[in-house]
Amino acid sequence: MTDYVNAWQCIGCGKIEAPQPCIGVCKDRRVQFVYAEDYKEALARARVAERALDLVRKLARTTPRGDGWRDSYRAFQDGARRLLTETSHKTGDAAAGVAEIEISKGKATP
Repeated sequence: MTDYVNAWQCIGCGKIEAPQPCIGVCKDRRVQFVYAEDYKEALARARVAERALDLVRKLARTTPRGDGWRDSYRAFQDGARRLLTETSHKTGDAAAGVAEIEISKGKATP
């Protein structure tokens, strides 16, 4: 999980726990920072979540006509498989890999 780094930042000159020329109006306040790698990982997961939400939105707004429901279902299933495959490869997420295997076997996973 993400670890936070607590630091002090001057609301006057903006220094962050480092020597900086002060203009005489310094007043420190507590701020939080995260490591860049943690931020990048969280951002990547947020992008995956947005893609999954797009797929859900599309599913909710689609009304197949006649026997078109089979084609629609398969298209959504293919989209979900692609998303799971890309997610498991990019993040190394074991759970996504297991879900991918279960879907490819034709089983519904919770």
